[in-house]
Amino acid sequence: MADSRAACRYALSLLTVAEEGGRLEQVKQDLDLIGNLITTSDEFSRFLKSPVINTMKKRSVLDSILRGLVGDLTLNFVQLLAKKEREPILYAVIKEFNRLRDQRLGILRVVTRTAVPLTKTQEEELVRKLEQATKKKVHMSYVQDPSLLGGFAVQFDDTVWDASVRRQLETLRQTLLTASVK
Repeated sequence: MADSRAACRYALSLLTVAEEGGRLEQVKQDLDLIGNLITTSDEFSRFLKSPVINTMKKRSVLDSILRGLVGDLTLNFVQLLAKKEREPILYAVIKEFNRLRDQRLGILRVVTRTAVPLTKTQEEELVRKLEQATKKKVHMSYVQDPSLLGGFAVQFDDTVWDASVRRQLETLRQTLLTASVK
C-alpha cells in the first residue's frame, strides 16, 4: 500500500515536471522503453529489486544502461529513485505515470475481445460509439478470443461491456435454471 502511494507521488511529480518542460511525450517514450526492459529482462528486474546491491553500484549500472537511450529528465528521475532506494517501485511508477498522463489527456485505453477479427468499418464504428459514450479519446487494442463464440467484450478501467454469444448463452442458461426452480 505504501509503495503504491509512493509510486503515485513519484509519477505525479515526474508528470508535472515533464509537462512544465514540454517533454511529456519524450518522457513517456523513455518510460515505455524502461518498462519494456523491466518486463522482458528478468535479470534487469531482479537487479532493480535486489537489496544486496548497494545504492552507488545501482546508480552506476543504471547510468551505464540508460545514458544515451533516455533523455536527461528521465535519467535524472531514475537516478533519484535509486538514490532514495525506491528503484524497486520503478515499474509501478511507470504504470501510474501512464495512467495519470492518459487521464490528463482524456485518453481511454480499451481492450476489445472478439471471436473473429472485426472489419475496419466495425472497428471504426466501435471506437466512434465508445468515444461518444465516454467523451474521451479511445485508444483501442484488439484480442482474438474464440471462446466468446461470437460478438465482443469491451473492457476499460473497471468496466466490462460483454456482448458476446457466450455471455448471452450464460444469461439464457441462468434464466432457464431460475425458471425451472420456481
